[in-house]
Amino acid sequence: MIHVEDLTRYYGDLCAVDHMTFDISKGEIVGLLGPNGAGKTTTLRMLTGFIRPTSGSIRVGEHRIEESPLKVKQLLGYLPESAPLYRDMLVYDYLNHVAGIRGLDGEIRESRIRRLGDLCGLNDVMHKPVGELSKGYKQRVGLAHAMMTDPEILILDEPTSGLDPNQIAEIREIIRRIGRQKTVILSTHILSEAEATCDRVIIVNRGRIVADEKTEALRQSAGGKYLVHVTLEGADRESVERELADVAGVLSLEFGASAKGVLDVTVACEGATDRRADLYRQIRRTDWVLLDFHRETRTLETIFRELTREN
Repeated sequence: MIHVEDLTRYYGDLCAVDHMTFDISKGEIVGLLGPNGAGKTTTLRMLTGFIRPTSGSIRVGEHRIEESPLKVKQLLGYLPESAPLYRDMLVYDYLNHVAGIRGLDGEIRESRIRRLGDLCGLNDVMHKPVGELSKGYKQRVGLAHAMMTDPEILILDEPTSGLDPNQIAEIREIIRRIGRQKTVILSTHILSEAEATCDRVIIVNRGRIVADEKTEALRQSAGGKYLVHVTLEGADRESVERELADVAGVLSLEFGASAKGVLDVTVACEGATDRRADLYRQIRRTDWVLLDFHRETRTLETIFRELTREN
C-alpha cells in the first residue's frame, strides 16, 4: 500500500529524517513512535505531500508522490496535531463546507455528514459552534474532516495530544473502528496509546528507524535478553555473585540497595530460554530466604527508553 525508500529531509544543516525505509500494508494500524523532535511530524508531512523530501521516494498504491501528488492526496485523509478548524462555524456548517470543497453534492453530501456524525460521535454537537467544543470534540470534528472523502489511508499526527483520559479512550475507540476498514498511520509519544491501538510500531530516534515490529513481538523482545528480579534474605553480594553468575544463560547481575539483611538482585538472562528454574534450583542449595522471584514483564515503555536514550 505504502512504500517509503531512503526518505531524507534536511532543514538547513539539520537532518530531521535520515534515510528511512519502510512498507505499510493495506489494513494495518501503524504507530510512529519517538520522543519530541525525532522526526515523526516531518515524516508524516512528507507522506501527505505537504513538504518535499530532500531525497528518497514515496509510493502510495501505484503512484509516486513526486510524479502524481494529486492522485496520492486523493487516497489520503490527514489530521495534523492542531486541527485547522473554523471556530465560529457550527459543526454541521463546517462539515457541510468541507464536503462542498471536496466536491460532494446533494444526497451524497448529506449521507456522508450523517455517517461521519455517527462514526465520530458528533450528532449531539452538530448545531454548536466549533469554538465552544471541548478539545476532545474538536479532535472528533477534525477527524470527520479528514474522513470526508472516505480515503483509503488515514494519517493522524498526535491525535490524542492534550486530551484527558476519557477523551483519549473515546478517540482510541474511533480509531480502532476506522482501522477495521482503512489503513491508519498515527504518530505519538504516548506509549500506552500505541499498545492499545496499533498493530505495529515503528520507533524513530533522531530521524532514524531504531525498531519496526508488530506490537506484541516488540513487547516480548528485549534485545536478546530478559530480566529476573530476586529478593533474598540472609545473602551477601559476594556469595550471590559466586552462586548465580555461573548459572547457564546468566549474562550479568545488578544489585540494588540492601537493608537489614535483604538484598535485591536483577539477573539479566539470554532471551532464548527461560532460566528461572535453573536460578531457583541454585538458590535452593543455599540457606538464603527467597522473598521475591519474578520475571520482568516487558512493555513498550521499557523498550522505548532503551532504544531512544541519548547515548
